[in-house]
Amino acid sequence: MSTEPATTEPDEPGGRGDGTPADGTTAPGAEDATTGTASEAAPEAAPEAAPEVSEAQAELAAQRLERERIARRKAEKAAPITSGAKLSGTAADLLAAVRAVEGGQKPPASAFGEREPAPRRPAPEPVRQPRPVAPVAGAAAPSGETVEAVRAVLAEGGAPEALVPQVAEALGEGAGTLLREDPWQLLRVPGVRPEQADGFARALLGAECGPDDERRGRAVTVWLLEQAALAGHTALEAPALAAALAQRAVPDPDEAVQSTVAEGEALVFQDALDDVPNAPRSTPADTGSDAGGDETEEERPVRVLIGLERYALAEESLADGLARVVNSLPKEDPADWESAATSAPRSAAELIRAVAGHGLVLHTGGEAARAEPAALVTAARSLGLRAYAATHSADGGRRFAAQPGSAGDGDAEEGARPGAVTVAGLLSGAEGPGRDADGALDLDLLVVLDAPQLDVETAALLAESLPDGARLVLSGDPGVLWSAGPGRVFADLLAARTCPQVASRTPDFGPIGELVSGIGIGELNQVDAPGKEVVIVPVRDAGEAVHRTAQLVVDSVPRAFGVPAEQVQVITPGHGGAAGTRALNTALKERLNPGPGRFGGFDPGDRVVHSPAPGRTTPGRVVKADAEGLHLECAGAAVVVTQERVEQTVRHGWALTAHQAVGQRWPAVVVVLPGDAAQVLTRPWVYTAFGRAERHLSVVHGVEQALPHAVAELPAKPRTTRLPALLKALVPAAD
Repeated sequence: MSTEPATTEPDEPGGRGDGTPADGTTAPGAEDATTGTASEAAPEAAPEAAPEVSEAQAELAAQRLERERIARRKAEKAAPITSGAKLSGTAADLLAAVRAVEGGQKPPASAFGEREPAPRRPAPEPVRQPRPVAPVAGAAAPSGETVEAVRAVLAEGGAPEALVPQVAEALGEGAGTLLREDPWQLLRVPGVRPEQADGFARALLGAECGPDDERRGRAVTVWLLEQAALAGHTALEAPALAAALAQRAVPDPDEAVQSTVAEGEALVFQDALDDVPNAPRSTPADTGSDAGGDETEEERPVRVLIGLERYALAEESLADGLARVVNSLPKEDPADWESAATSAPRSAAELIRAVAGHGLVLHTGGEAARAEPAALVTAARSLGLRAYAATHSADGGRRFAAQPGSAGDGDAEEGARPGAVTVAGLLSGAEGPGRDADGALDLDLLVVLDAPQLDVETAALLAESLPDGARLVLSGDPGVLWSAGPGRVFADLLAARTCPQVASRTPDFGPIGELVSGIGIGELNQVDAPGKEVVIVPVRDAGEAVHRTAQLVVDSVPRAFGVPAEQVQVITPGHGGAAGTRALNTALKERLNPGPGRFGGFDPGDRVVHSPAPGRTTPGRVVKADAEGLHLECAGAAVVVTQERVEQTVRHGWALTAHQAVGQRWPAVVVVLPGDAAQVLTRPWVYTAFGRAERHLSVVHGVEQALPHAVAELPAKPRTTRLPALLKALVPAAD
């Protein structure tokens, strides 16, 4: 029995590019019509060479502290009320509703009774726990005794020894005992699949092992919810989850869900569907009254959702934080915003005026539209406000600083670069203003660029970190791929219409800008490119695609456009396949930096990407390798990745997926579309990949009519989230 972990790799040809594991299997979202996009997840960062806490470790520690704070606040809201053998009051009622809905019956009114709306407060006073500027590093590694116990259990069950450190880390102290008592806990290790855990359980339990084991039902339920999170969902609708459980040979899906909720491993929710057209409505039972009796009102339609506590609490915390931002803006503001708007460029004046009167503002536009938030930050600072911009990458900060009128971050004396801080650096305290005595960010205005990349957990951290009275602007291009992590925060906020939305009228110029703008509205137009800014290179098969790509990167683009090969980025739909990132990186390494790959397949000079935390990808270059690990230079910073983390967090970077490339741009880009990529293409994928080019775009084209079909007919895959319903209950719709 083999239980080698199957790495989850997005954008995989044959894996559909929506978070589907690389081995061809599908997440529940993919199997049950609830698919979404995802980007590869990587473990937490390896420590930096310096003794200080690394940025990635600090960010992860900050997230742990925030989740603990959210959980404490959640527990304080309502104590459990006994109702049934295992469940507490509301959960028991809602689970009964799940059974009723699944059986086509009317759910109990007590479960879905409308709650009294919470009164709006003009300036809520949240309870914050002070947080240090530099959080401590993560939890200590498992003890040697735990590791040895895990090794013995895995050997007894026929699992590979390579899983030992991952199991010990995932299950913590006592992992060996826990795994022996419940072999399906092996599913908590990323990459392990149900059939592999089943084989392990059979080896340990023998005749006692069966598909109806309650432990298996719970473990598979949690695994399916985790797979859904990889595909971008914060929860799954009850019917979709039940169908996925049935496909995994769970005999009684409802019982498995009930057991999972009873053990506190998942939560159940109900959301009203008032705005869903033609939604079925449940009506009260016939009371037997006379024709002239009181009329009964139709009950609101609902959907029942099941989700992991981690994402449920983050989504609720985000909604609460955004409601506080909206409601806590002071009624009297001494700043002369109108004067700032009048003196600002015309394209930015509307944004400045919107920010003047609102705590939360959404701003949409392409690359050229970044000049407008840059002008906003400059105007706010001219008014004496502590204004900051945050991007998701160092490259985003570079592009922000290049905008006309952009300002530095005000900390030049501390060595901070001009332009924007990074979101990770801001949250960890490594960049930006730091935090005040209450643990809130010490600022008056925060502009977050590339907002579609915000996952629900990061967005919740940002919202909860803002002080009362601060303004928040989320700015980004709604056409690009959504976040790597669960949620679709920016899209949900745009759909909820709970705050002003300012759409930029500044177009992206040139042939590439014209091409990408057309893709955004579903049109793949032929553009006039007199300077060869856009070139189509037709190919017949994947082998020719790899050959032509290497030729373009090594010779044609540098010779024709003067762009060095190290500034040419290849983007392809997936990691696997004959023209995926692995094949292309192998070919490009042979041409650009041949070597034996002495350290985990890498050599000094190799172009790489480092993924220190889920959803974060930083381009870099290998400097050297020694006993400490692999030494990288990433965005001007030295990074040391220990040997055990190299395989999981470092890849060659001459070729990337669109999910890895989102939020960054290069002088020249070669987009590779081999024939086996036809099934994974969507309009957001094409829009994102083509939009990474600044001066030149080459398209190695082998998908024939699949490309125009994807642009015209295949929008973003849906994600199941609760944020719009939560916001509707807390914040009234904007005028």
